[in-house]
Amino acid sequence: MNQVEHNTSGKSAGFRLNKARGKVMGVSAGMADYFGIDVTLVRVGWIAGTLLGFGSLILIYLAIGLIAD
Repeated sequence: MNQVEHNTSGKSAGFRLNKARGKVMGVSAGMADYFGIDVTLVRVGWIAGTLLGFGSLILIYLAIGLIAD
């Protein structure tokens, strides 16, 4: 059996959109909060991935924005 760890730091335990710091839907800001990195790095990653992946990350971004929260 897996043990369930309780988060005592006051932060939410899962991924959440951050619409306060977000530019479009809050996906990049939410990912930056979740992984503890700068939001600019996440945004640059989305742009690079979209350009290199022929736009496929746009659909993934929209799906995350519509499904999360």
